[in-house]
Amino acid sequence: MKQGILFDLDGTLWNSSLQVVESWNEILTTLPDVNFRVTEESIQSVMGLQMDEIGRRFFQGLPESRVEEIMQSCMKHENEYLRTHGGVLFPHLEEVLEQLSKDYFLAIVSNCQVGYIEAFLEYHKLGNYFQDFESFGATGMSKGDNIRLVCQRNDLDKAVYLGDIQGDYDSACKAGVPFILAGYGFGSVDAEVPVIQSLLELPTVAEKILNQM
Repeated sequence: MKQGILFDLDGTLWNSSLQVVESWNEILTTLPDVNFRVTEESIQSVMGLQMDEIGRRFFQGLPESRVEEIMQSCMKHENEYLRTHGGVLFPHLEEVLEQLSKDYFLAIVSNCQVGYIEAFLEYHKLGNYFQDFESFGATGMSKGDNIRLVCQRNDLDKAVYLGDIQGDYDSACKAGVPFILAGYGFGSVDAEVPVIQSLLELPTVAEKILNQM
């Protein structure tokens, strides 16, 4: 029986808030029609949302076509910046991934742009632990649909999704996959769900859930 553990990225595997802020503001300061600057707080408040929704929230009042141009510039520079600067991994990540990869199929499903997951894997040299990943930028589909897609194309009999915000929980529910809350992340969930406060707890919690399925 093929069992998988699927992961959100921001607030679950790493915190790239500071690096995203630095990369975005390098672009925004060059745009005369944009007075807005991002902060760690504002970035964390939208992490997990689809990129088009982030653009609408940050650049209200600008034409949709201009918002798309700004977002494309910011996302392109963000990917380049993260490939050379990385982010902050949550404690014990690699040792837990090494342990889990012996028994489970591991994948990342995020609402990010194309190139973001790749930057995470490349800079931190974690690609050998993950067998698949998917993003909103690649498919244009919701996170729930992408979770389902990853499960289907890899013939997973059972899977669980680890995330840190309400949207992650909603997406897991849409995909019909049990959810675990990363309590150390950026958000919370309005539901009774299993919670881990450290990645070290994940193997035990995931095994219990998958065995009950």
